[in-house]
Amino acid sequence: MHIILITNTLSSIFLFRMRLISKLIERGDHISVLIPHYESSNNSADILKNMGVSVYFYRSSRTGVNPFVEVLTVISIFNVLQKIKPDVVFSFFPKPIVFGTIGAKLARVKRIVSMFEGLGYCFTIRKNSGSIKKSILKFIQLILYKLFLRFSDIVLFLNKDDANELLVKHRIKVKSFDVVGGIGVNLEQYSYNSLVSHNEPLVFTMVSRLLIDKGIREYVAAAKIVKEKYPATVIQVVGGIDDNLGGITPQELEKWKLDKSVNFTGPVSDISKELIKTSVFVLPSYREGVPRSTQEALAIGLPVITTDVPGCRETVINNLNGFLIPPWDSNELAKKMIFFIENPYIICQMGKQSRLLAEEKFNEEVFCNKLINILSISDVN
Repeated sequence: MHIILITNTLSSIFLFRMRLISKLIERGDHISVLIPHYESSNNSADILKNMGVSVYFYRSSRTGVNPFVEVLTVISIFNVLQKIKPDVVFSFFPKPIVFGTIGAKLARVKRIVSMFEGLGYCFTIRKNSGSIKKSILKFIQLILYKLFLRFSDIVLFLNKDDANELLVKHRIKVKSFDVVGGIGVNLEQYSYNSLVSHNEPLVFTMVSRLLIDKGIREYVAAAKIVKEKYPATVIQVVGGIDDNLGGITPQELEKWKLDKSVNFTGPVSDISKELIKTSVFVLPSYREGVPRSTQEALAIGLPVITTDVPGCRETVINNLNGFLIPPWDSNELAKKMIFFIENPYIICQMGKQSRLLAEEKFNEEVFCNKLINILSISDVN
């Protein structure tokens, strides 16, 4: 069977799809990847080619919603699909879902599978409402979903809130859908660390790109509160600046660095090394699919402080393996961080529960097997 994966960045393949691709190749399937043309100079594509994966490119803009450019994107995707004639198209992330579905329908692909790994920027609620531009973009997205999601044979969601948002609240019609849960992690690579540090000073870690919607401002504000009472506490962010909508500016980052309440490590190649040195994981995001970084923290055995919002709430059973807090609330976040500082014995207890939750809900092998069954035409027939 020939399966093509359509995405908007090559990095998403390496971060989220390598195990799936390996298992499909082991099964004897022919795998192709279709990525934007501006990724053509990325030498990482050679890694996929050496695995036997075919790599193709479609024309696309990095940002913006120019109708003319988007039509060219659909035509570009259609031309590739018409040429290589895959059996299955598997698209993920909003733009590839819409344009990949249209292109696949026009090319008469046998099976079309779309997966939302979160609804993205336009559906994320901020405390001080959204901009007019954001509202317009959301309106356009909803129109496109209503017009074209019905062409997908099945639409997948990582959490129930996202499914309800589109299918119930906005009454978008689809042939079939499933809530498949978090994409999971390699439980051997992210093995349980029974020696999670609860000695002073505690280390709080947030792993994220520096985006407003990830709750980075609330995290920095909470850090200042914590440091006033417990100045030795280590509070860090692993991740770099992102030039997408809602990214923190370099000027704001420099201001935070001068304040020294938070250590900014920048991007790292091996997240697990940072998590092993961590006492408590924090992600005060406004909305997620099911955050991969939190799943990694759970697998290692870290207690988690995160927000009671779509996606994030899938990763914490409140008061069992961590705490759910309201979004946008730096004061409540600081209180929970201080709770761990003043009650360090609870870290190992909650950490054990995190590992159990990871084994139950976030095993990458289980998720990949589920996806393979969904992608297989024989299962549908």
